[in-house]
Amino acid sequence: MPGSLYDPKRRHLLQGLGACALLSPFASMPAWARRQRLYIDGLCFLPEDVNDVKASKLNAFIADISDIEAVKQADGTTNYKRTYNACIKSIAKANATVDAHPDVYQRGLTGLDIDKAVAQDKTAVFFQIQGADCVEGDSNANNWQQLEEFRQQGLRVLQLTHHYGNEFAGGALDNDGSQGLDKPLTEQGRELIAALNQKNMLIDVSHSSVQTALDTARLSNKPIVQSHGAVRSIVNHARCSPDEVIRAIADTGGVFGVFMMSFWLTNNPVPTVDDFVRQLEHVSRVGGVESVAIANDYPLRGHLKLLELENDNALGVKQYLDWWHSLRAKNVLGFDVEPRHVVIPELNHIDRMSRIDDALRKARFKSSDRDRFMGGNLARVLQSVVV
Repeated sequence: MPGSLYDPKRRHLLQGLGACALLSPFASMPAWARRQRLYIDGLCFLPEDVNDVKASKLNAFIADISDIEAVKQADGTTNYKRTYNACIKSIAKANATVDAHPDVYQRGLTGLDIDKAVAQDKTAVFFQIQGADCVEGDSNANNWQQLEEFRQQGLRVLQLTHHYGNEFAGGALDNDGSQGLDKPLTEQGRELIAALNQKNMLIDVSHSSVQTALDTARLSNKPIVQSHGAVRSIVNHARCSPDEVIRAIADTGGVFGVFMMSFWLTNNPVPTVDDFVRQLEHVSRVGGVESVAIANDYPLRGHLKLLELENDNALGVKQYLDWWHSLRAKNVLGFDVEPRHVVIPELNHIDRMSRIDDALRKARFKSSDRDRFMGGNLARVLQSVVV
C-alpha cells in the first residue's frame, strides 16, 4: 500500500483519540475487574425471542435493522436495496422492540452506552443499515435531510453498499456481465463520508468494492469499520477483502470484523473453529491487534435453516447455489469455486462468543488480545466515533 495514502502516524493518532474516549469508568477498568470480558458482536439482528439476548452473553451488538425491496438489475440479477421507504418503517419497528424491553436493551446512542449497559446488566444495541440506498435522495443540497431523519430515529452506523453499488459507492459484486468491477466512491459518496463524519455516525465499508473501501479510509477523518467480512488471501473471493483494505481500515483506527459465513472463511471441505481463529490471526498480523473484531451476520441463535438441518452443511449449502452460479456465469471473482458449507457447526450456536473466546485461549492468544478481539476494539471505535 502506498505510504503516501496510509501513514502509520495517522493510525496512531486516531487510535489515540479512541483511547481517550475509553477513559470512562467501565471501559478503563482492567478485564479482571469487570463482570466478564466485553463481548461485542459487529453485526447481528434483533431477535424475535428477547431471551436470546441474555443467552448470547453479549454486552453490546450492532444490529442491522434495515428492510429491503427486491430490485431487478439490467443484467438480470436481483439487488436487495435498503430503500428509504422500507428502512424508515423498519427503524420505527426496531425502536418499538427495544422500547418494549427496557430490562434487556440499552439503546446505543453514544459509545458510552456500552458502559451503562454493563453497569445495569443490559445489552447495548447500536442500529445499523446495510446500504446507503436509504438516503439516495440526499446530498449537500438538501442538508442530508433523510440521513438526519434516520439519525434522529437512532441510526448510528451506516454501511455504504450491500453487494452492489449505488449512487455513492461501488459494491463488491458489481459486474458488467462478463467480469467483476472495482468502482470507486463517487463525488456524492465523498459528500456522504463528510456528512457521516460531521454527524458522528460510524461508516461501515462491508460489501464495498476494494477501491471504495480504500477511498473511504483515505477520506474519513474518523475511524471506519468493516463490521463483517473475511480475508481474501485465505479465500480468493470478491466478497473477501485483500490485505490492503484491512491495513487501510486499521490505519484509520478502525476495526475489521470476521463473520460466520464459512464458505468465505475457508476452502477446506469441513470448516472448523481453527479456520475462524486463522482469520482473526491474519487480520491481527496485517492490521495489528487493535484492528480485530468479531461479527455474526446471522441471527443471534445462528443460521436458522442450518440449525433446523442440525448443521448439515451438505444440505444447507444448496440454498445458495442458484445465486452462486448466476455470478459464476459473470466471472465475478471466486464464484468459480463451488461452496461446500455455510457454517462452522460449533459456532452456529447462541453461545458462540464464549466458544470463540475459549478457542483463542486454547490457541494461546494473550488475555489482553482476547479482550481486544472479543469486544474491546469495537468499544474503542464506538466510543471514539459515536459521541
